Amino acid sequence: MSTDPFAALANPVRRQILDALRGGPRPVGEIVDMFRLSRPAVSEHLRVLRAAELIAEQRRGRQRLYYLTPTPLAGVEEWLHPFERYWRGRLRDLADFLAEQTDAQKGDQR
Repeated sequence: MSTDPFAALANPVRRQILDALRGGPRPVGEIVDMFRLSRPAVSEHLRVLRAAELIAEQRRGRQRLYYLTPTPLAGVEEWLHPFERYWRGRLRDLADFLAEQTDAQKGDQR
């Protein structure tokens, strides 16, 4: 069963797990300790992230390590890119407007 990466990313706990894994692989116990959630609840979040192929697990003896698999994030980035350009333009327009207002206020004070 595959899960859509966007659906997996909709949950803030799952985004925090991904953020924590940016620093490298982590054992499940360490991930559980980051949250005020039960181990089964964290395991469910990990299952969803694995189903979306955003993370993978590797067994080392009795320990399971979880790590990022960045390929699905490329699709998310591709989808977000036009919105990033849009907002960058809007913020540039806002900065220009505020600069004009500041210049006008300085002129009024003279």
